[in-house]
Amino acid sequence: MKPQLVKSAGFTVIELVMAIVLIGVISALGIGLFASRSAFSPLLATQQLASATLLAQQAALAGNSAGTLTVEQAAESFRFTVGAGSPEARVFSVERAGTSLTGVALPLTLSFNSLGEVSSGSSTSLTFAGDSTYQTCISSLGAVYSGGCLP
Repeated sequence: MKPQLVKSAGFTVIELVMAIVLIGVISALGIGLFASRSAFSPLLATQQLASATLLAQQAALAGNSAGTLTVEQAAESFRFTVGAGSPEARVFSVERAGTSLTGVALPLTLSFNSLGEVSSGSSTSLTFAGDSTYQTCISSLGAVYSGGCLP
């Protein structure tokens, strides 16, 4: 007589324990990343600035009167106003959460011409500093990129 093989289905105890440990490690890392929102505040402010700048630039390219960007630092938030004083004005804000904006006198107003360039003809470097620091440049040609402005 031949011995019959018994088929079993399911996971072994070792596989289950390893899965639980892996889920625990991933959870601990994820909670650490999202527990402190202020760590992301400089990055969020930088990204919001880039979006508002591009919106103002696109408005200027389209011949719209909303081709300006005003950057303000309030007590609790950063405010980015596209087309201040025009009917198409849009206001974006990001909580400061311990982050400050340096590098320029505030409020800062940038106007864009019909070519999408900054009307003043000069580049502007802004630094958002908090738990981390992000530097952003708005070039004289209207490009927005991370890092300092080139001379």
